[in-house]
Amino acid sequence: MRIYVADKGDTLVKIGNRYQVGLEQLLSFNPHIQSPDVIIEGVSVNIPSQSLPKAEARVVAPFCPPVPQSEFIHDWIPLTSAEEMANNEYDVLIVGSGAGGGAALWRLCEQWGNNDKRIGMVERGPSFLPTHVANIATMNDVKFRLYAPPQITDLIGNRLPQYSGLKLVYALGGRTLLWGAVSPRIPNYEIASWPVSLEEMELYYNIAEEVMNVTTSYTKDSSITQVLLDRLRANGYFNADVIPVATDLDQTRLGKLHSNVFFSSIVFLARALSRRPFDLAVNTYAAQVVTEGGRAVGVRVMTPDKKSYVIRSKNVILSASALQTPRILLNSGIKGDAIGRYLINHSYLIPSASVNTAGFAEPLGALGIVVPELEERPYRLQLQGPEQFFNYQYEHKPVKDEWGISFYVSGKVEARYENRVFVDPSRRDEYGMPELQVDFSYSAKDEAVIQQMYAGIVHASSVMQLRIATLEGALAICLLPPGADNHDAGTCRMGNDPNTSATNRYGQIHGVEGLYIADNSVLPSLGASNPTLSTAALAIRTADYIMSQLR
Repeated sequence: MRIYVADKGDTLVKIGNRYQVGLEQLLSFNPHIQSPDVIIEGVSVNIPSQSLPKAEARVVAPFCPPVPQSEFIHDWIPLTSAEEMANNEYDVLIVGSGAGGGAALWRLCEQWGNNDKRIGMVERGPSFLPTHVANIATMNDVKFRLYAPPQITDLIGNRLPQYSGLKLVYALGGRTLLWGAVSPRIPNYEIASWPVSLEEMELYYNIAEEVMNVTTSYTKDSSITQVLLDRLRANGYFNADVIPVATDLDQTRLGKLHSNVFFSSIVFLARALSRRPFDLAVNTYAAQVVTEGGRAVGVRVMTPDKKSYVIRSKNVILSASALQTPRILLNSGIKGDAIGRYLINHSYLIPSASVNTAGFAEPLGALGIVVPELEERPYRLQLQGPEQFFNYQYEHKPVKDEWGISFYVSGKVEARYENRVFVDPSRRDEYGMPELQVDFSYSAKDEAVIQQMYAGIVHASSVMQLRIATLEGALAICLLPPGADNHDAGTCRMGNDPNTSATNRYGQIHGVEGLYIADNSVLPSLGASNPTLSTAALAIRTADYIMSQLR
């Protein structure tokens, strides 16, 4: 060990370079020196004896300088504070980062490229995970369905007796962090009553499916899927098919491209950011839309410390969910007879079912089947499994013959004016805004569909040779409480008549220029199909329309 007294201008980095000693080693021998970059003139420095006497004796490159702490990236996606955003004016400001908001953002960035337009997004929750939960290697199907971390999940249904199953997710990516990724198209006969042509929907479905990596190859070469499909098709279910899932199954290439398998809106944000910058504020609560002279001019937001800011924008896209978007509109004093009305979702029956796979060829594989609804059969069958092995990572799959399966039957719910989202001025949230309330009930027609669903479960189970468990002498089939399906829609439905719709055919609120809706709210009907793909397709279409108006 040698002792060196630091000279004028010396730092530990300079001394390490001079005596060819690694910085980590020098720090370990000199715990009395806290920073390698601080000038330490007159300080005694311990130098290991094996070090060379002079750096000049070396014929190799000197040690690389340390990376300053200020250069480290602290967030996986660039963030801007609400206060900073309030100092700017945007061409488009998006509220909410779920499927609709993410799709609109991606399309704007992808089409505009690096022009001079300014885009902003605000998200009520934090940047929680940079991926869909199912991409986490420890998350099998059972754990995935139980995963609802309290820091991002609001079990709002606990105070809504008519909609007790409702839970909302406040995080970057919204519900798509936790969704099942099943991505069917809504049938043409259902879309025929929408103010959008079938040709347009075909175009935008194609775009959405491509960017979301929707595939029917998820269960390829799976014997359990093929055997049950054959049994269904041989017994009258002619439209039974493999499940369409938003999963990127391409091989990894160019390093990490195609490494994020299950889709979430985070992929929309990443694709958008790869095309151009945008401003993003998280933990930012959108309270009200600000209007002037019949036009949207911005959004009033609040931060966790309850400070209020107005972020100005020429166009505002609300994508906060079919529950929160109408709440923002109602708290903003936006007029419209249909705002918050016509709440739709799906009735859901779930049997406790199993299947014997003795004699099935290997590999058994993943089970994924859908039987889409028909006009005369207003419900949809969906089977996944076996057990937790629809999506699993490194878990060992046992060898056995009897397997539990996930069997879901979703039914069409009619759009009725009396089913609604509204606000209660006498009850206020932590930000002082009127609380969300829900009036909802199933109609006699909805109840009839549920009866058909029950009979459909019994028949389809019989032809597939499934066993449905019994409980106290009855089949173990349960009805999900309203709201638990996460398919809420219709509360800002699009249409041509302002008396029965909240937006026009492009998602713009009737009578308010520059104010658009791009989430499940705009869907006029669902049939029995999952809404996310349709919401993304319409959000992309709305973004295209906005760009056409800003040329």
